[in-house]
Amino acid sequence: MKWTKTLIQTLRDNPQDAEIDSHKLLVRAGIVKKLAGGLYTYLPLGMRSLKKVQAIVRDEMDKAGALEIVMPILQPAELWRTTGRWDTMGANMFKLKDRGEREAALGPTAEEEVTDLVKSVVGSYRQLPVTLYQIQWKFRDETRPRFGLMRSKEFLMKDGYSFDVDAEAADKTYWTMYHAYERIFARCGLKAVPVEADGGDMGDSQTHEFHVLADAGEDGIAFCEACGYAANLEKATRAASPAAAEESAGEIEEVETPNARTIEEVSSFMGLESSKFVKSLVYKADGKCVMVCVPGDRDVNDVKLKRFLGAKSLELADFGSVLDVTGANAGFVGPVNPSDKTLRIVADISLKGAVNRIVGANKDGYHLKNVDLKRDTSLSDADFADLIVVAAGDVCPVCGKTIVIKRGIEVGQVFKLGTKYTEAFKAVYKNDKLEDKTIVMGCYGVGVSRTLQAVIEYSHDKDGIIWPASVSPYQVCICLLDPDQAEVVKVSDELEAALEAKGIDVIVDDRAERPGVKFKDADLIGFTVRVVVGAKGLTNGGVEVKLRSEDKSKTRVVKPEDAAAVIEELIKG
Repeated sequence: MKWTKTLIQTLRDNPQDAEIDSHKLLVRAGIVKKLAGGLYTYLPLGMRSLKKVQAIVRDEMDKAGALEIVMPILQPAELWRTTGRWDTMGANMFKLKDRGEREAALGPTAEEEVTDLVKSVVGSYRQLPVTLYQIQWKFRDETRPRFGLMRSKEFLMKDGYSFDVDAEAADKTYWTMYHAYERIFARCGLKAVPVEADGGDMGDSQTHEFHVLADAGEDGIAFCEACGYAANLEKATRAASPAAAEESAGEIEEVETPNARTIEEVSSFMGLESSKFVKSLVYKADGKCVMVCVPGDRDVNDVKLKRFLGAKSLELADFGSVLDVTGANAGFVGPVNPSDKTLRIVADISLKGAVNRIVGANKDGYHLKNVDLKRDTSLSDADFADLIVVAAGDVCPVCGKTIVIKRGIEVGQVFKLGTKYTEAFKAVYKNDKLEDKTIVMGCYGVGVSRTLQAVIEYSHDKDGIIWPASVSPYQVCICLLDPDQAEVVKVSDELEAALEAKGIDVIVDDRAERPGVKFKDADLIGFTVRVVVGAKGLTNGGVEVKLRSEDKSKTRVVKPEDAAAVIEELIKG
């Protein structure tokens, strides 16, 4: 392909809305172009790389025995109402009505759709197991689209779904897909770390996320470098123990704390460490208020709290509700004698046995000192659980060593869904005794467009992208320095043909531009191998060959007739 025959736009300046390097480079290198917030057009270079990621995903899915299908993006509301997710998915769904006033959604995922399909097709154990997958566009109405393709409203995803006769068979399929994912990301040039995760709205069973570690990652990952324990912060636990024994609690004392609402403000006002305080927050769980208490220097983990309460929905209570159940405004609430005596109170396990703590007095402008949570509150042993976000320095729940926190970009996830969806749809099969049995499901997603950007975030430098050969838009860029000289053009054309005969895709920069412009663009876009063909080089005996990942000192000068073989070996490497 000749540069002058395709459509490539490179930019010298970063887009104003780009916050991370990969987003900047996506736009500057002409991979994508923004249409509106969270919406991007894939330009020719971007489409080539996107197709290569898809090809890798398809190859590994096919090798793992999965069968490709394509389901409609537009999904009837009735499917989602069957599982209750029409309401629980909330504002993230793009919902619409057709001219007949029938409700539908642009699919953010497809568990309901595929379960309905399998229910109508599978009737016997002889048809199982089966794993279906599609590579399809998904839609989510993100509150704040950001980071380019990382958090966009429209994205390309590979979603796969397995159907098995029982949990044991489903477990085998799960690990088959898990290992296929390891191969997918490795072939894309990524080191993707599998971590334990929370199933969220998908289900409560086992799940792993695959993360590419990067400072720009949106997700926090708890790691133990001693034993390898890894989990995202929604799921991560620590080896927590009840509060250390202290001297007996003193008498409760009410302290006026005017204009001091936050832990930081009250801590500063009283001259005490934040760990001496109890942070009390009021949530609404399925519409009913509940108070959660955690150490003053820690944060509530909403996911853990939701699971502990067994709630379908969880949100911070509004100001009016907080006042109604505690008798005070937010900032002055606590577990001692709230105005609503039926208010459920729960606390993090590290507060069990805690004495001499400072809590809100349920009275505006006041706090209480010397609180003994066992003596002075309604908390029972059953009300304590692991309810905080794990932090650096916590103790690993597996080996007892210290946890560190890193950032990650999620590129894929595998779930054990169990029978959550098949029970809702009454998707059953008949066993060899002609008995009806519920099908057991798994779910497997790869963010194809997100993986494309993750490659850039993982592999770039100050000059631009460094594509691995497997997903580079063109594996080789031949910089033709003298396009007006027939002999130079001849060498370039012959090399292009020789490389393409080896299955290597090539772009020839035949523009009438200065060498420096061509080199900068080649580095910015990040083609895996750059070849320089010019009159001066040929006079001196050869063409220049350099891997994008290497510095200038590693440039090779090879004879034109040897160049194709040298480049092939570099790409294989």
